[in-house]
Amino acid sequence: ARGFSVPLQRPADCGADRYFDGSRLACAPCGAHQRQSAGGGSCVCEPGYRMVSGSDGFSVTCEKCPENMSGVTQDGWNCITCPKGLTSKGNCKCPNNEILVERSIDGILLNEALCIHCNGSEQSFSASDASGSRCVRCEKTFIQVSKSCDCNSPNILTGGLCFLAHEGLPPKGIATVRFAQLGITLTSAWFLKNLQSSAFACWLYSNLTACQALGNMCVMNMNSLSSSSTDACGLFQYIFVSTARVGIVHSIPYWRHNLPWLYYGDQPGLASQVLEKNHFPTTFSFKGTDKDVKLQFIAASFDAAGNFLKWQSLEGGILQLCPDTQTKLNAAFAFGTTYQQSCKISVSKILLDFANPVFYDLFLEYNGDNGQRLWAVPVLNLNLQYNEKFVNQGSNMNNWLLTRRFFLVDTLSGKENDLGKPPRVIRIASKITISIRLVSHTQRGTIYPPLITVAYTDVLIQNPETQSVMVSFAVSYEMNQSEAQIQTDIALGVLGGLAVLWSLLKTAGWKRRTGSSIIDLQTVFRFLLFYAGDLANVFFIVTLGTGIYWLVFFKAQQFVSVLLPLPSQEEDFVTYIACAFSLKALQFLHLLVSQLTIDIFFIDWERPKGKVLKAVEGEGVIKSAAAPVSIWRTYFIANEWNEIQTMRKINPLFQVLAVLFFLEVVGFSNLALMDASSSLSRSSESYVAPWSRILRFGVSAALWVAIAILQVTFFAVFYERFVEDKISQFVDLCCVSNISVFLLSHHCFGHYIHGRSVHGHADTNMEEMNMNLKREAENLCSQRGLLPNTDGQTFQISISRKMRLHYDWIHETLTRKRGPTRLLASSANTLEQSTRAYNAMNKYLSSFIDHVHKEMDYIVKDKLLLERILGMEFMEPIDKSIFYNDEGHSFSDVLYYGNETTLLIFDILFFSVVDLGSQSFVLAAILTYLQQEIFRFIRNTLGQKNLASKTLVDQRFLI
Repeated sequence: ARGFSVPLQRPADCGADRYFDGSRLACAPCGAHQRQSAGGGSCVCEPGYRMVSGSDGFSVTCEKCPENMSGVTQDGWNCITCPKGLTSKGNCKCPNNEILVERSIDGILLNEALCIHCNGSEQSFSASDASGSRCVRCEKTFIQVSKSCDCNSPNILTGGLCFLAHEGLPPKGIATVRFAQLGITLTSAWFLKNLQSSAFACWLYSNLTACQALGNMCVMNMNSLSSSSTDACGLFQYIFVSTARVGIVHSIPYWRHNLPWLYYGDQPGLASQVLEKNHFPTTFSFKGTDKDVKLQFIAASFDAAGNFLKWQSLEGGILQLCPDTQTKLNAAFAFGTTYQQSCKISVSKILLDFANPVFYDLFLEYNGDNGQRLWAVPVLNLNLQYNEKFVNQGSNMNNWLLTRRFFLVDTLSGKENDLGKPPRVIRIASKITISIRLVSHTQRGTIYPPLITVAYTDVLIQNPETQSVMVSFAVSYEMNQSEAQIQTDIALGVLGGLAVLWSLLKTAGWKRRTGSSIIDLQTVFRFLLFYAGDLANVFFIVTLGTGIYWLVFFKAQQFVSVLLPLPSQEEDFVTYIACAFSLKALQFLHLLVSQLTIDIFFIDWERPKGKVLKAVEGEGVIKSAAAPVSIWRTYFIANEWNEIQTMRKINPLFQVLAVLFFLEVVGFSNLALMDASSSLSRSSESYVAPWSRILRFGVSAALWVAIAILQVTFFAVFYERFVEDKISQFVDLCCVSNISVFLLSHHCFGHYIHGRSVHGHADTNMEEMNMNLKREAENLCSQRGLLPNTDGQTFQISISRKMRLHYDWIHETLTRKRGPTRLLASSANTLEQSTRAYNAMNKYLSSFIDHVHKEMDYIVKDKLLLERILGMEFMEPIDKSIFYNDEGHSFSDVLYYGNETTLLIFDILFFSVVDLGSQSFVLAAILTYLQQEIFRFIRNTLGQKNLASKTLVDQRFLI
């Protein structure tokens, strides 16, 4: 490693007596009487020494000049006598307006240098050039003003030009530039040299480049427009007002002959007229043979001195400071494609690439009646300074002052004292946004004139290598969203009002089912829970409809009639989704708690077969007793119930994987990009537009709903008919097992599954079981229904308060504390107490079903259609309980199965909230599946404990 290492040396490290050898990348010593050249890459002879030999500064040999010829010629090879003194480099010098002559006309070296005076008389009007080596014709303003090459008082010499002092000249300009972000005001060397001369030349001679240069200096001073200032913009305004008589260009009142077009005028409210009064005379479409999806921006470019450079198309990426591929840079101007580009750029790179500022007048090209036409694009400079009437911030156009010309980087105005030195401050266009606004209610793709918004950043140069600036370029498309917002507010208001009414009906039904008629705090709390769920549905319906609307109408339109909301306009939509998720989560937790606290009991209809001999404990005798009934059928039903508690109408894992497959593999996620393409695939080389949060929600939620509907349809139409229907099978299993299910979801309301066997008993062998099933299949026995000659096995039940009190009294025997504490600690006593409570509850409920208790009897009836629609009961069970025939399996309301809509919406909203926060469908899918499994585990675990507690079944037998 040491053999391939070299020392790091820079030209600045070499010093005055060494030069930087580029072949060795190291410093090398200069010879005798030599010093480092100005560039640092070679050696030159010291003053008073001439060069004897050498090759471009390498291997130089120097020789001292004699005393009588102490000067050195300009080429450094000869010595010469200098009668008028020497320069610091040892060359001859001459006074102003004299040129140095070292050789005769045929090239022979003179012994003594001559200083020849340039003839400034009327016949020649000559003066020495900047190098002092030639006599040239002096500047025309000198000739016009003084008829000579001198500009003597009272004439005014400024910027190398001579002006006649008289009234009417523009006032003396202020050559300062203010960098407001840094709080710095400095005297610019460029302004000091050129401001006054440009203003005079523009005013007196209508000099085109001088007028352009003056306009550029106004732009560099951030278009400051103050009536009390004589800075660059003040001088420009003075000339603009004073030249009203010269006429205007292209019938544009703000564009004077000979002057650049810098402002749109300072009348309040003018900006809104410019941007909204006239429509851009071209229509745009996304599809069809006549589609026009390219914005042909073109810019006229000028240098700082006011010279026109060329016309430049923006497709070349001239406004995008961030490097990228040409394909992606050109995608910025595809109509309908929101473009965003941002990066950090080193200040050293900026100083290298933008040594000379370029100024742009931007136009949008279109096909007019008489050929190609240009539409001027106004500029909104967010850094507008020194203005009392206008503030280029906020959305109120009446306060805007629109301008025309802008630049990307200004490394010139921040130079102090010497234009050859690096600038102290530079100004960078750190944020450029081109806004395209669609005309309201257009059906043919009509837009308003585009607007380019520019924000500049002032950078104080300290260490260019380590300093960097964040820059961005964007093209945004927008339309007036107020009508859509009003429609959304109306939908939310109407549906929210209906949600209040529906929640009130739910609360009234809940009060009837709890057997209470008092409006208390619990009632208000329950109403708020119902309203949270219904309001979540309202938000979900509105956001889903909004997302699908934008997805369909934006992506499928031919002539552009709608544009997507901007990210800032999506905030309300995201808020609606967050509200929907929060409220739906509250409803889901309420549902979970309700299902985990239901009262349930399995009624065993099996009766003892015969008698058995049984030893009486403690008495030592044997007595006959009824044969015990097997508990295994009850345990079996309890386990089956435990298994179907979290069964759903869809397969959650398949749902998540299918949604993720269509989004990421098939490419539906590409529909959420803010561009006009409806293709499901994108080239890796093409520009990828930013995501629209509305479209992301619309695409993902629509896929969730569509796949869920397909799953529900498949399971309902095919799977449950031809493979297995676990809900119906559970009812059948209850009947085969001779077990009924009595469950209460409310204090006085619940469900009943009549599982009493038509064969009288189910605790039998296989042969008899098969025989019973065969007889039932051949209709050789009675039907399974609760009522004679009916098949109705499932009921919604509304029980009387008396019946509920008796039920609670029996159930409390399990937990009631009786006897000494030491007996309560006994496991045998607990089991005996549990057995007694179970037998008592079984006996009571079976006798209730058999109409034994006339004071707590019940009737069976059908629900009214309105009762089914509203989900409530009109009759109150005062004396008798009411069993409502259930054509479906409404007992699934206490299971996941009967609440699929709530669970599905909660999953969709959870998925969407994670995705909107992370912008990742994969992460959203993973977390959605995890939350499904977590809540399913909680529901299973706590549901199993509640089942064991309420059915008096030992939890150890629930597997």
